[in-house]
Amino acid sequence: MVTQDRAARTRRALIAAAAADMDVNGYDGATLSAISASAQVSMGALTFHFSSKRALAEGVVEEASALTRARAAAAVAGQSSPLPAAVALLQRLADLLDESVVVRAAALLARERPKAVPGWHQAWVPTLHQLLREADRAGQLHRQARPPVVADLAVCLLTGAEVHRGRPAGEGGGGAEDFLARLLPFVWRAVVTDGA
Repeated sequence: MVTQDRAARTRRALIAAAAADMDVNGYDGATLSAISASAQVSMGALTFHFSSKRALAEGVVEEASALTRARAAAAVAGQSSPLPAAVALLQRLADLLDESVVVRAAALLARERPKAVPGWHQAWVPTLHQLLREADRAGQLHRQARPPVVADLAVCLLTGAEVHRGRPAGEGGGGAEDFLARLLPFVWRAVVTDGA
């Protein structure tokens, strides 16, 4: 049991260190030696848990995806209508981008290595698509605003929020949540019906 606990702690430390390194340096700039040093783990222990940098990146995405699925479920639970649930989902994801280096690294990996590393978007885009289809059936979307297109627009907004969050406050920065809060009302007016 003690060995399993230590292995789990080591794995978590490696994922956290990898996420921090990849968040700053991207996948290509991150190095296994820097990650092992940051996690205070030997290179042998790193390669025991993760056979390659790609495997480590996949571990980051898996952890971020689990956290994202849990937060997405919490965001939509108890919402009385699909459209507010979709907005709550996007807001919760922007919060996650601001607060979790693991989620930020997974979002970055989704942009940098979309074919090599399973995407973070798979943890929340299906839920968004479902909510938008329900909103369309309920008459909440403008008749020309097709759910797949609205979902693509939402993904673009969230990607913009992720990229934008790195800007200094004096240059219009303020985090992903702030970015989304400023732009979402304008976008939403174009896709929802007057009564929604």
